[in-house]
Amino acid sequence: MVNVNTVYKTVLYILNKEQRGYITPDEFNTLGTQVQREIFEAYFEELNQQLRIPQNDSEYANRVANLEEKIDIFNTSNLCAYVNPHFTLPTDVHRIGSIKLDGSSVIPSIGIQKVNRAEYTLLNNSPLTKPTTSYPVYIGETTGAPSAAPSQIVVHPSSITSNVRCNYIKAPVDPRWGYSVGSLGQYIYDSTTYSSGSLNINSSLLTSITTQFSGATNTSYTNLEPGVSAGVTTSGSGTGLKMSMTVVGGVTTILTVTDVGTGFSVGDQVEFDRVTFGGLTNQIVTLTAADLNSGSTYGSTQFELHPTEQTNLILQILMYSGVVIRDPQIVQTAASMVQQDEVLEKS
Repeated sequence: MVNVNTVYKTVLYILNKEQRGYITPDEFNTLGTQVQREIFEAYFEELNQQLRIPQNDSEYANRVANLEEKIDIFNTSNLCAYVNPHFTLPTDVHRIGSIKLDGSSVIPSIGIQKVNRAEYTLLNNSPLTKPTTSYPVYIGETTGAPSAAPSQIVVHPSSITSNVRCNYIKAPVDPRWGYSVGSLGQYIYDSTTYSSGSLNINSSLLTSITTQFSGATNTSYTNLEPGVSAGVTTSGSGTGLKMSMTVVGGVTTILTVTDVGTGFSVGDQVEFDRVTFGGLTNQIVTLTAADLNSGSTYGSTQFELHPTEQTNLILQILMYSGVVIRDPQIVQTAASMVQQDEVLEKS
């Protein structure tokens, strides 16, 4: 992977040195998504071209092997869910490699051949070529999902209703430079991994309290976790959320997220039991869209490309920003200076 913060800071550094202005995090995320997709799509055409050219046997200079290494990052496999009469392909399918019927320790896996509708009609009309469980076929279909691959398949014979596995190249996840806004209006990088069901790190939940304590014990608490800490529960299925809380004058004055958790949704309630916290009423926090990564600017997603693509990413984002750098060493020097600045900031 390529660190999204390093790329963004390097881009800003070069833009500043070239006096070409500034791009906001939202603009960077949009450009980063476009550039990552362009680089990713270029792999397949480049591999096609390199396969036509004789390659050397060098361990590190074989272009086909190097390209396949970059593509293998996205190579994965998953079972397909059966929804009669279709098998639904995984949502992140970009290019299908092969479809097979999973076997067992006794029965080996069987490849499922791809055919179109006309071919299936011809095959099915003959007793000799009619699909069987030993020689199955599939037809790809789409439901309009924005992908280069079908979104579902129909497997014949129809008696096959499980254990269909798709080997495929997944689509890269869009990069995201997540941030919070500081007291001076500055953007502060949020290094926590983005998840739509995670809460925003170090954010306050005070405004989401729909029922406040009354007469609770005045003290401070740390690592309060729904479903784990005594007296703290959640109405949803989210886990891993941790909070710090301070009670003054019988009511909560500080309630801060210290661990973002995952699996939470808008409307989920986190309840603090009055008996455990010495209050007269339970305290209830009802999560809003702004409390979650999906409804805010918090949470980051790294570029999924091979680390060797860092310079290429920076150059192409700069090109979209109107800056053309002819010497890649400038980018490498800028990236090195950004890393030095980060070390100094932490020391």
